Amino acid sequence: MELTELKGIGPKTEKLFQKLGIRTVEDLVYYFPHTYLSFPKTQVVGSLVDGEQQAVMGMLEKDATVVHLHGLLMTTAYVRDLSGKLRLCWFNAAFLKSTLRAGTVLVFLGKVTSFKGQKTMQQPRIFRPEEYEAKPGTLEPVYGQTKGLSNTAILKAVRQAMDVSVFRPDFVPESIRCNRTLMDMRTAVRAMHFPESVTQFEAARKRLAFNELFLFSLALAEKKAHHAAERSRFVIEAHPEVAALVEKLLFQLTEGQKAAVQDITADLRSGFVMNRLVQGDVGSGKTIVAFLAMLETALSGYQAALMAPTEILAEQHFAKMKAMIEEHALALRPVLVTGSMTAKERKTLYTRIATHDADLIIGTHALFQEKVVYDQLALVITDEQHRFGVNQRQELSEKGQRPHTLVMSATPIPRTLAMLVYADMQVSLIREKPADRLPIRNAVVDENYRKNAYKFIYEEIRKGRQAYIICPMVEPNDMLDLENVSDYVQKIRKIFPKEVKIGKLHGKMKPAEKEDIMARFLAHEIDLLVSTTVVEVGVDVPNATVMMVENAERFGLAQLHQLRGRVGRSEHQSFCIFVDTQNSEKSKQRLQILAHSNDGFDIAEQDLRLRGPGDIFGVRQSGALDFAIADIYEDGALLREASEDAAFVLKTDAELTLPEHGELKKALDRFLAKSCTL
Repeated sequence: MELTELKGIGPKTEKLFQKLGIRTVEDLVYYFPHTYLSFPKTQVVGSLVDGEQQAVMGMLEKDATVVHLHGLLMTTAYVRDLSGKLRLCWFNAAFLKSTLRAGTVLVFLGKVTSFKGQKTMQQPRIFRPEEYEAKPGTLEPVYGQTKGLSNTAILKAVRQAMDVSVFRPDFVPESIRCNRTLMDMRTAVRAMHFPESVTQFEAARKRLAFNELFLFSLALAEKKAHHAAERSRFVIEAHPEVAALVEKLLFQLTEGQKAAVQDITADLRSGFVMNRLVQGDVGSGKTIVAFLAMLETALSGYQAALMAPTEILAEQHFAKMKAMIEEHALALRPVLVTGSMTAKERKTLYTRIATHDADLIIGTHALFQEKVVYDQLALVITDEQHRFGVNQRQELSEKGQRPHTLVMSATPIPRTLAMLVYADMQVSLIREKPADRLPIRNAVVDENYRKNAYKFIYEEIRKGRQAYIICPMVEPNDMLDLENVSDYVQKIRKIFPKEVKIGKLHGKMKPAEKEDIMARFLAHEIDLLVSTTVVEVGVDVPNATVMMVENAERFGLAQLHQLRGRVGRSEHQSFCIFVDTQNSEKSKQRLQILAHSNDGFDIAEQDLRLRGPGDIFGVRQSGALDFAIADIYEDGALLREASEDAAFVLKTDAELTLPEHGELKKALDRFLAKSCTL
């Protein structure tokens, strides 16, 4: 059903929805809220706590005043009750003056701060007392927005879509739904959009998260059964040239790197197909481990392919590999294959690969195009495994005759979860950082430190360094007072001198545009990059020494650690500044873990322990497994249940051919077609 069939959506509004990836009514039904606003019970002024989102009911002691301040109109009012007085202020909202009259009793909802010793709320929402009375205990959905499309407009469209959409049959067997007390799908989807209570929301989220984890577990179990103890036709021996190369490196391999190399070497010589994950913290040196495996493979007379998630990262890997081969005079032929190459260039490369005139093939998804034919592909390596769909990796593997598989991940998943997530793989851990890397210096600050942070960033840029500033949002959201890339760039262009070259990057850009921005940042054509978390897994920019994360309290600790890994990649001292805009005791406690530790595995374990129901209101954790709803940190127990249920289903019906599993088979096929989790 087309979006334009809904009331109030014409061609112009349809284009705005399409910018959010919503093209049909079904897309709209499954476009779930980005987060939710909760409504606390009203407090008296005297009990308000700095840094917390709170509601207060009181009487305005005077009419509101409107004054000009730094080019903005500021509306100010004071509300009083028996326990004290609270200052209220809004920017560019002069129209409120007619509402904020002396003697009026209203409820104000917002974050409390202190200004010159006076308790203050900036930009609070306003309610009539009778209107707010029903709010505590409820949740208000907040959707990802784009300019011109408000939360209210999206909410109105979703309500219509829910009434006319036809839901697919439920694919989770009824026995499992009953055993796990799972909500039915129609109710769950409605409750995700319009929860009547926190309890109902949690039940709905559990159902949708279970769907993803159940399908993931089924796919994982099938993959494990298919790959178990397969004999390999590629037995790869160790070569003295590689050992000599390691001896001549400008740095010494860490113990973790040495152990990983030994694991991989043993797998390649075993006579069985390798299926190994190298899990290493950010900056731990996984790439050199992968390169050594590729060199051993090529020197044994076979081909090795390395697939990177972006062209610029593939180009960076290729340049390093080529330099290594030339420096050590190895008789090997590396090639780079990317989607942006001309037809003539691709044709030449395809011929070289097919005739084994290329031993080492590095590229992007272009490596598994139909026209790419390998001669003897013995090793397939994927960098940052969660950026590729299972079908993409399978297609690349099928280019050979069951080549060895090596996967690299920088996401530090707690061991308890890794045993489930990587149940089909052997795992090598690299925990240490190379000896030449200085530990990142961390600071957790509040909003008042911003000016000092900007000065510090400018000083680093004057030294010839580069910096990142991370924002949680792409564009303004009329329901969330969070920093966004679009407005932030405009703001800091007025703050930093004109010679500072500022760029912006976010997930809504086209892939080619994102690649171009990162290439310019790597080439130092950009000094300061304002970005969303899309840089979490990205190109290595050794010259970047500062990262500043706005609204840091809104992110999971593990994701903040991943972001921090974009700096500290050279011999230069690097710094990370976490701006805690909430500045509450809870947010301070969480962020201090990052300030005192650079160990991603330790942080992941602490993140897992600290998470609770309240964290659903933050920015959703992203990382190793890009589920739409599920979160392996928050849903570890649910993943275990889903894994048990998947094993039971496959034990009774390995091929999912029974009539009662017809819908499940269709759902699994759809999941595999778009999955980026295996």
